[in-house]
Amino acid sequence: MAFVNCENITLSYEGRDVISGLTFHLEKGEYLCIVGENGSGKSTLIKGILGFVKPTEGKIFFEGIAQNEIGYLPQQTERQRDFPASVREIVISGCLNSMGWRPFYSPREKNLAARNMERLGILELSQQPYNELSGGQQQRVLLARALCAAESLLVLDEPVTGLDPLVTRDLYDLIRKLNSEGMTIIMVSHDVAGALKYADRILHLHHEGYFFGTRREYEQSPFCRMLRLGGEER
Repeated sequence: MAFVNCENITLSYEGRDVISGLTFHLEKGEYLCIVGENGSGKSTLIKGILGFVKPTEGKIFFEGIAQNEIGYLPQQTERQRDFPASVREIVISGCLNSMGWRPFYSPREKNLAARNMERLGILELSQQPYNELSGGQQQRVLLARALCAAESLLVLDEPVTGLDPLVTRDLYDLIRKLNSEGMTIIMVSHDVAGALKYADRILHLHHEGYFFGTRREYEQSPFCRMLRLGGEER
């Protein structure tokens, strides 16, 4: 059994099937990038993997990890960017799912938050207000928060949206480094060039089907040409 398993799943959004008959398997330590046109079901699939929505057909299951042990970095909204909390408060909140009913953070959780802030180069910002940070710094904070929840799987939804090219490259390098250290990555992105540079496998969702395979296989596929040409084969 693979680490992440999607077996012939159908997922619906607002009563309409947006993904149908999807099957793919991901091994531990792999880096998957999910691409596709708007409305192709990328966000719905992420919600399925996280357990927020259930397949109407098929099943999603894992080997050696529970859904509450998945680290998740969602797309940011403008409202979230102005959240009035310190960097440390946001990072350590990633431990909440593992605490049960316990009301206070333990020394283990405090140390975990400090280690992840140091790991991502933001420890010196721990007392800074989150809403005063740059976009790149905020993404590092949210990634550190996700790492506090992650055992061995990170799910990232459009992590570089709105970032300038230099910060984008820096964040990609950081995600790749985490992957090289053994973290499995599932990332949704509109950045095909970035996907082809960093990912091991590509999942391209389309209303007429899907592609799942290696980066090299994807480069030779009509799905890749379709996305590069703006959604239509020419």
